[in-house]
Amino acid sequence: MKSLLPVINAGLPTDLVQPFAARVARDATPLRRRAVEQLQVNLGKLCNQTCTHCHVDAGPTKTRENMDPWTAMRVVELARDCRDLQVVDLTGGAPEMNPAFVDLVKEFRGRGIRVIDRCNLTILRKPGFEWVAPFLAEHQVDVVASLPCYLEDNVDGQRGDGVFRHSINALRQLNELGYGDPNAAKKLDLVFNPTGPSLPPDQHRLEEDYKRELQSRYGIRFNRLLTITNIPIKRYAMYLAKQQRLEQYMQLLEQNFNADAADAVMCRSLLSIAWDGAIYDCDFNQMIELPSVGPTAPVRPTVWNIDSLDSFATRDIATADHCYGCTAGAGSGCGGALI
Repeated sequence: MKSLLPVINAGLPTDLVQPFAARVARDATPLRRRAVEQLQVNLGKLCNQTCTHCHVDAGPTKTRENMDPWTAMRVVELARDCRDLQVVDLTGGAPEMNPAFVDLVKEFRGRGIRVIDRCNLTILRKPGFEWVAPFLAEHQVDVVASLPCYLEDNVDGQRGDGVFRHSINALRQLNELGYGDPNAAKKLDLVFNPTGPSLPPDQHRLEEDYKRELQSRYGIRFNRLLTITNIPIKRYAMYLAKQQRLEQYMQLLEQNFNADAADAVMCRSLLSIAWDGAIYDCDFNQMIELPSVGPTAPVRPTVWNIDSLDSFATRDIATADHCYGCTAGAGSGCGGALI
């Protein structure tokens, strides 16, 4: 019997899934990074929301687990010499709540690098953060915003009472600043996560539904809908375990393994940096502290014990059974469906 404890941090054993590494070895190309084209920086776990699907375990009480200015400066130093870097993805928690957010945006946008703000929307309406939306627009930061449904009850059930109303108001503010127009430089993408233990529906068809409903009900426009599978780790795994549906969900993911999706996963071109400077192959590995197979192995790699981010190119990617979430069905990554 194989334990998923290192993966889900929930203490539930199961022998119902084939190990992910064995499945890839049998059916897909080896998981190895091609180049470091995307840098995802988690600025911390502090957030103004507490969502059931959050794999980060973020919330208003997480005041200590946040990137300090010295670590942020070290990230900047390393990124300056990263030859293939195209995108910097700022996430959290609510990344805008970290004081380093502003300087990081200015640094990377000043270099012409695309910057993404993983925004929960409600932060734009929080007192003291009125500056965020105009700042994003001024620096042409692309916004990727969570909105798991266009129906109020579904959103509030997953993310808390009143979240949908505040999210709609934030989207209207972004529209007023020029976000969501098809030809505008500022992009506004929305993220859909299933509310239950299921795979996302077809991304293109759901995007059509979102655009129709949000326009007709609220006059809101956006660029793309990104469908992302909920990954069975941390808070979401505990949520499923309490419902006695965790093993069922793991079986669903394994049964829908897609080798083409495995060939397109984001970790083949991405590195993830945690709030404390530790380096991982993706945000999900970061949350279960599964370190990257970097140049300092077997020592855990951090921004302080490496000389170059490019040293992670062409290296094998660390995997565990939660990786079935990114390779099931149409696949799933921070940019939505993979195929």
